Amino acid sequence: MQPQQFTNTILFCIPVAIILFLLMVLFASIKIVPEFRRLVVFRLGKYVATRGPGLVFLIPFIETANTVDLREQVLEVPHQTTITKDNAGISVDFLIFSKVVNPRDSVIQARDFAIMSQGIATTTLRAVIGDILLDDVLAQREHINTVLRTKLDEVTERWGIKVTAVEIREIVPPREVSEAMTRQMSAERTRRAVVTEAEGKKQATVTVAEGDKQSAILRAEGEKQARILTAEGYAQALETVFGAAKSIDAKTMSLQYLDALKALGASPATKIIIPTEFTNLLRPLVGYAGEAAEDKKK
Repeated sequence: MQPQQFTNTILFCIPVAIILFLLMVLFASIKIVPEFRRLVVFRLGKYVATRGPGLVFLIPFIETANTVDLREQVLEVPHQTTITKDNAGISVDFLIFSKVVNPRDSVIQARDFAIMSQGIATTTLRAVIGDILLDDVLAQREHINTVLRTKLDEVTERWGIKVTAVEIREIVPPREVSEAMTRQMSAERTRRAVVTEAEGKKQATVTVAEGDKQSAILRAEGEKQARILTAEGYAQALETVFGAAKSIDAKTMSLQYLDALKALGASPATKIIIPTEFTNLLRPLVGYAGEAAEDKKK
């Protein structure tokens, strides 16, 4: 290659390299920030603004940016051994849910939020559990969650972090306590089974008694209705007899009485009872016979 050609090639490559370098710097200075992130911008090491979301332009070699995620995050705190107020050693692990509410403070005030939060959470847990009895620790988990969240939030507020929730995932009591709890649970299940069986028998007895009661009531109602119907039948029969008796005169009664005496006379009995009012019955018959004889003479 001739010197002249080499010189021309160099002269051509230098502008191309400069253009490529400028394009690379330009593309590196343009940032596309999504909705859930923010850029904390520093100009020559001094904070100037929090930018985003959208298209953000940084001055090359003068401005730098730290990316901050605004989404809620979870921090898992492994098992921590703590001592309760009654000197019982328990192991507790829990989760911390938090999110950045001030991107500037989260970059400037805190270097490593995860490690710092875990340390604060551990010391806070020991302080909270140390003021509570073992039985209360096992029974008041929600209360402990609330206390932990409140105390952590007071500390992380200056870091621009909001602790949204603290959830205790597992509490492991001492072995002897676990065995005692198992026996207690077994006794409680036995007690509930006995109570349930007794309640079932009670309900069955009540149901049978109610059935007998209803049956007796229905039986009494039936007997009552039967007696009422019988009495009504007797009443109707008496009314019928009374109506027929009103149409019978003395002659008819006398004839009926004579027929009755005739039936008594036909009986094979050796004794016949004559009523005392027999003579009183003959008087109208004699009168009727006399009237009939007069009518015949006429």
